[in-house]
Amino acid sequence: LVKSYGSKQVLKDVDFVFEEGRIYGLLGRNGSGKTTFFNCVNNDIDINSGEFFFRGESGEKTPVMPEDIGYLVSTPTVPEFMTGREFLKFFIEVHEEIKPDKTIDEYFDYMMVPEDDRDRLLKDYSHGTKNKMQMLLNIIASPKLMLLDEPLTSLDVIIAEEMKNVIRNQKQGRITIFSTHLLDVAVDLCDEIVLLHNGRLEPIDKSNLGDADFKEKIINALRDEDNG
Repeated sequence: LVKSYGSKQVLKDVDFVFEEGRIYGLLGRNGSGKTTFFNCVNNDIDINSGEFFFRGESGEKTPVMPEDIGYLVSTPTVPEFMTGREFLKFFIEVHEEIKPDKTIDEYFDYMMVPEDDRDRLLKDYSHGTKNKMQMLLNIIASPKLMLLDEPLTSLDVIIAEEMKNVIRNQKQGRITIFSTHLLDVAVDLCDEIVLLHNGRLEPIDKSNLGDADFKEKIINALRDEDNG
């Protein structure tokens, strides 16, 4: 996968296989191209060359369709004129192909949305609860591919831990790619870590991350990106 903005090549040769049932930490500095990579996969922007696809057990390729993707961003956008309950009800009614396996209150319970928030306007929700609502839509839609673009940014400690547990519980049956610029978050949450460095994806052996010298090597590689 290759993507440039004018003369600046952001993604130079992104070549990687992500496997179902695993959480991948997409680690990179701010501005390294993590969001650009997500926007390419989500078809929000055009790519210059390359392709991405699902590969089945027998090796066949199938295209990645919009309904296959759940995309969670760090700054949630919700219809602030609706209550949380109205929002979920509307989402389910609009997407007739979705067959919910829980009631709306059961979904709220699963995401630990307080009862007194459920019938309040979304404009009065905290940042963390808005993030929970955004995650809840993706849980209800049950996509094959989940793109999580720094969703824990600016969350308090309690909500961040709750979101981590939800992400872990939702990994079966799908590919989850979690972008972050925080090494410790990636180590704590993810099954595998992939470094986006100088426009390429490089796998990192997570078993070595407890070694201070290895961490320093990663940090130096990211620091060197300024000169790459």
